[in-house]
Amino acid sequence: MIVYILRRLVQSFLVLLAVSLVVFMAVYAVGDPIELLVSAEASDADREAMIKRLGLDLPVWLQYWSFLSRAFHGDLGTSFVHGIPAIELIVQRFPATFELVLVAIGLTCLIGIPLGLVAGLFNDKPLGRSLMGGSVLGFSLPNFWQGMMLILMFAVWLQWLPSSGRGDTVSIFGVPFSLFTADGWRHVMLPAINLALGNIALVLRLTATGVMEAKTQEYVKFARAKGISERRILTRHILRNILIPVVTVIGMEFGTLIAYSTITETVFAWPGMGKLLIDSIYKLDRPVVVAYVMLVTFIFVMINLVVDLLYAVLDPRVQLQEAQ
Repeated sequence: MIVYILRRLVQSFLVLLAVSLVVFMAVYAVGDPIELLVSAEASDADREAMIKRLGLDLPVWLQYWSFLSRAFHGDLGTSFVHGIPAIELIVQRFPATFELVLVAIGLTCLIGIPLGLVAGLFNDKPLGRSLMGGSVLGFSLPNFWQGMMLILMFAVWLQWLPSSGRGDTVSIFGVPFSLFTADGWRHVMLPAINLALGNIALVLRLTATGVMEAKTQEYVKFARAKGISERRILTRHILRNILIPVVTVIGMEFGTLIAYSTITETVFAWPGMGKLLIDSIYKLDRPVVVAYVMLVTFIFVMINLVVDLLYAVLDPRVQLQEAQ
């Protein structure tokens, strides 16, 4: 297993290197940030001084080499707009996004998997067909429209939950967390539900399909013939065999939500990384955009590695050595 992990880490390094090159060149081609950073009243001397201070007077390949050299020492550049290290700016916003995604994935697991089991076990009954039909709404409704309807219903009409912000936080080892306060939970529920709705529908349908296929397999019929209880068949023989694709999807969605929860964070004014990315793109803050993509890529490759390792835990028939 150690050899497998080392090989995956080398592959991850090459992926990060390729992504850094593509993203750096793409951001460089978007536009000139000086036009947004320097006021129209600034003199040519001030403008040239700004260009030189930010290193934009160098050829693009030299800028990339400078970025790469500093990245190996953990420095992904300094924000043009905020004047602080880009990675520090992103890390400041990371706890808010992580909390939001953690609650959304928790709702997905707690609601999606049980409903998928029910839909799969009773697929020929009105209950199962209703669940499968209702799950289509989760895919169909636009994310921003769902958010606006949630705000209208629960914040404006019923006034049960706040429509924006993160709420009260407590500092633990210098990191602000809102999930340890009642006010924080009130603020996180609406954006978390908005993020979770599509994933609940996805996990529900995936679980239901797996159950429908598994319950017709010979090993399930044999277990019933031996007189094993339906509850044990469900938990030991059906659920365990369908969990691998479900865990894979949940793992990938976890990374996707951390990286691209921009719409939900914008609709609910959630102070996370997604909103920072949108603001940085508007202002052509290149170091923040590049650092954000690099961090997101790193999270994805790590999640994929963890998911692959979980395969062997969930199903002993999966041998990591074979993947080598």
